[in-house]
Amino acid sequence: MCDTCGCNVTHGNRHLIEEGGKHAHTSDDHVAIEVLENLLSENDHQAAHNREHFERHGVLAINLMSSPGSGKTRLLERTIDHLKERYKIGVIEGDLETENDAQRIRDKGVPAVQITTGTACHLDAHMIHQALHQTPLDELDLLFIENVGNLVCPASFDLGQHLNVTLLSVTEGDDKPAKYPVIFRAADHVLITKSDLLPLLDDFDPDNAGQALQQLAYKNPITLVSAKSDQGMDEWLNWLEAQLSQATATEPATV
Repeated sequence: MCDTCGCNVTHGNRHLIEEGGKHAHTSDDHVAIEVLENLLSENDHQAAHNREHFERHGVLAINLMSSPGSGKTRLLERTIDHLKERYKIGVIEGDLETENDAQRIRDKGVPAVQITTGTACHLDAHMIHQALHQTPLDELDLLFIENVGNLVCPASFDLGQHLNVTLLSVTEGDDKPAKYPVIFRAADHVLITKSDLLPLLDDFDPDNAGQALQQLAYKNPITLVSAKSDQGMDEWLNWLEAQLSQATATEPATV
């Protein structure tokens, strides 16, 4: 559970500990650790329910995580440009405030639901469940969840997604995987973004970032990508299509 910065309670799960809620009172009315464990358990339960929703509708759900400004929304825009003729794509956007990113996605002709978290620095499974009521799952093949920009808390909350993708921008330090290991260990694919800026930067070495990931025993793909120049986009898109094909091949037969 996210016990690093005290952001465990969100507008998605607050009802569980408010008066009348399922966990409004602990066994001795004051033990904080019991509250955290209860919220974790409830989040995981809701995440499993979300995953059932996705699988019932044949939707592959991917959670995008990164620090602020790493280029998640720009990557989504370019990904949509390449794939929207072949796949039906939807997006759930997470930000503290504004609908700016969701509107950028809608401008691409793709349904997008904005979650504004207020003070919460991550999405949780309850927020995603609420957003699913506004998401046309029957009409989708692929759902991206753009998590709140934060390299700590998002990795602690299962949302019901099938895959995690973590972005690391070249405008950040190449030692970020060593400093924030949890979010990189959780990744099924790491994208090193804004690679078009590398000629202008002398303090980011992709090889150093790769070595930092290897030291975490990370064995999944690492792709150097630019949503501006399209460098690495083929590798990223091929990986996505392989995941979609695999998900389709393993879907349970309907009766």
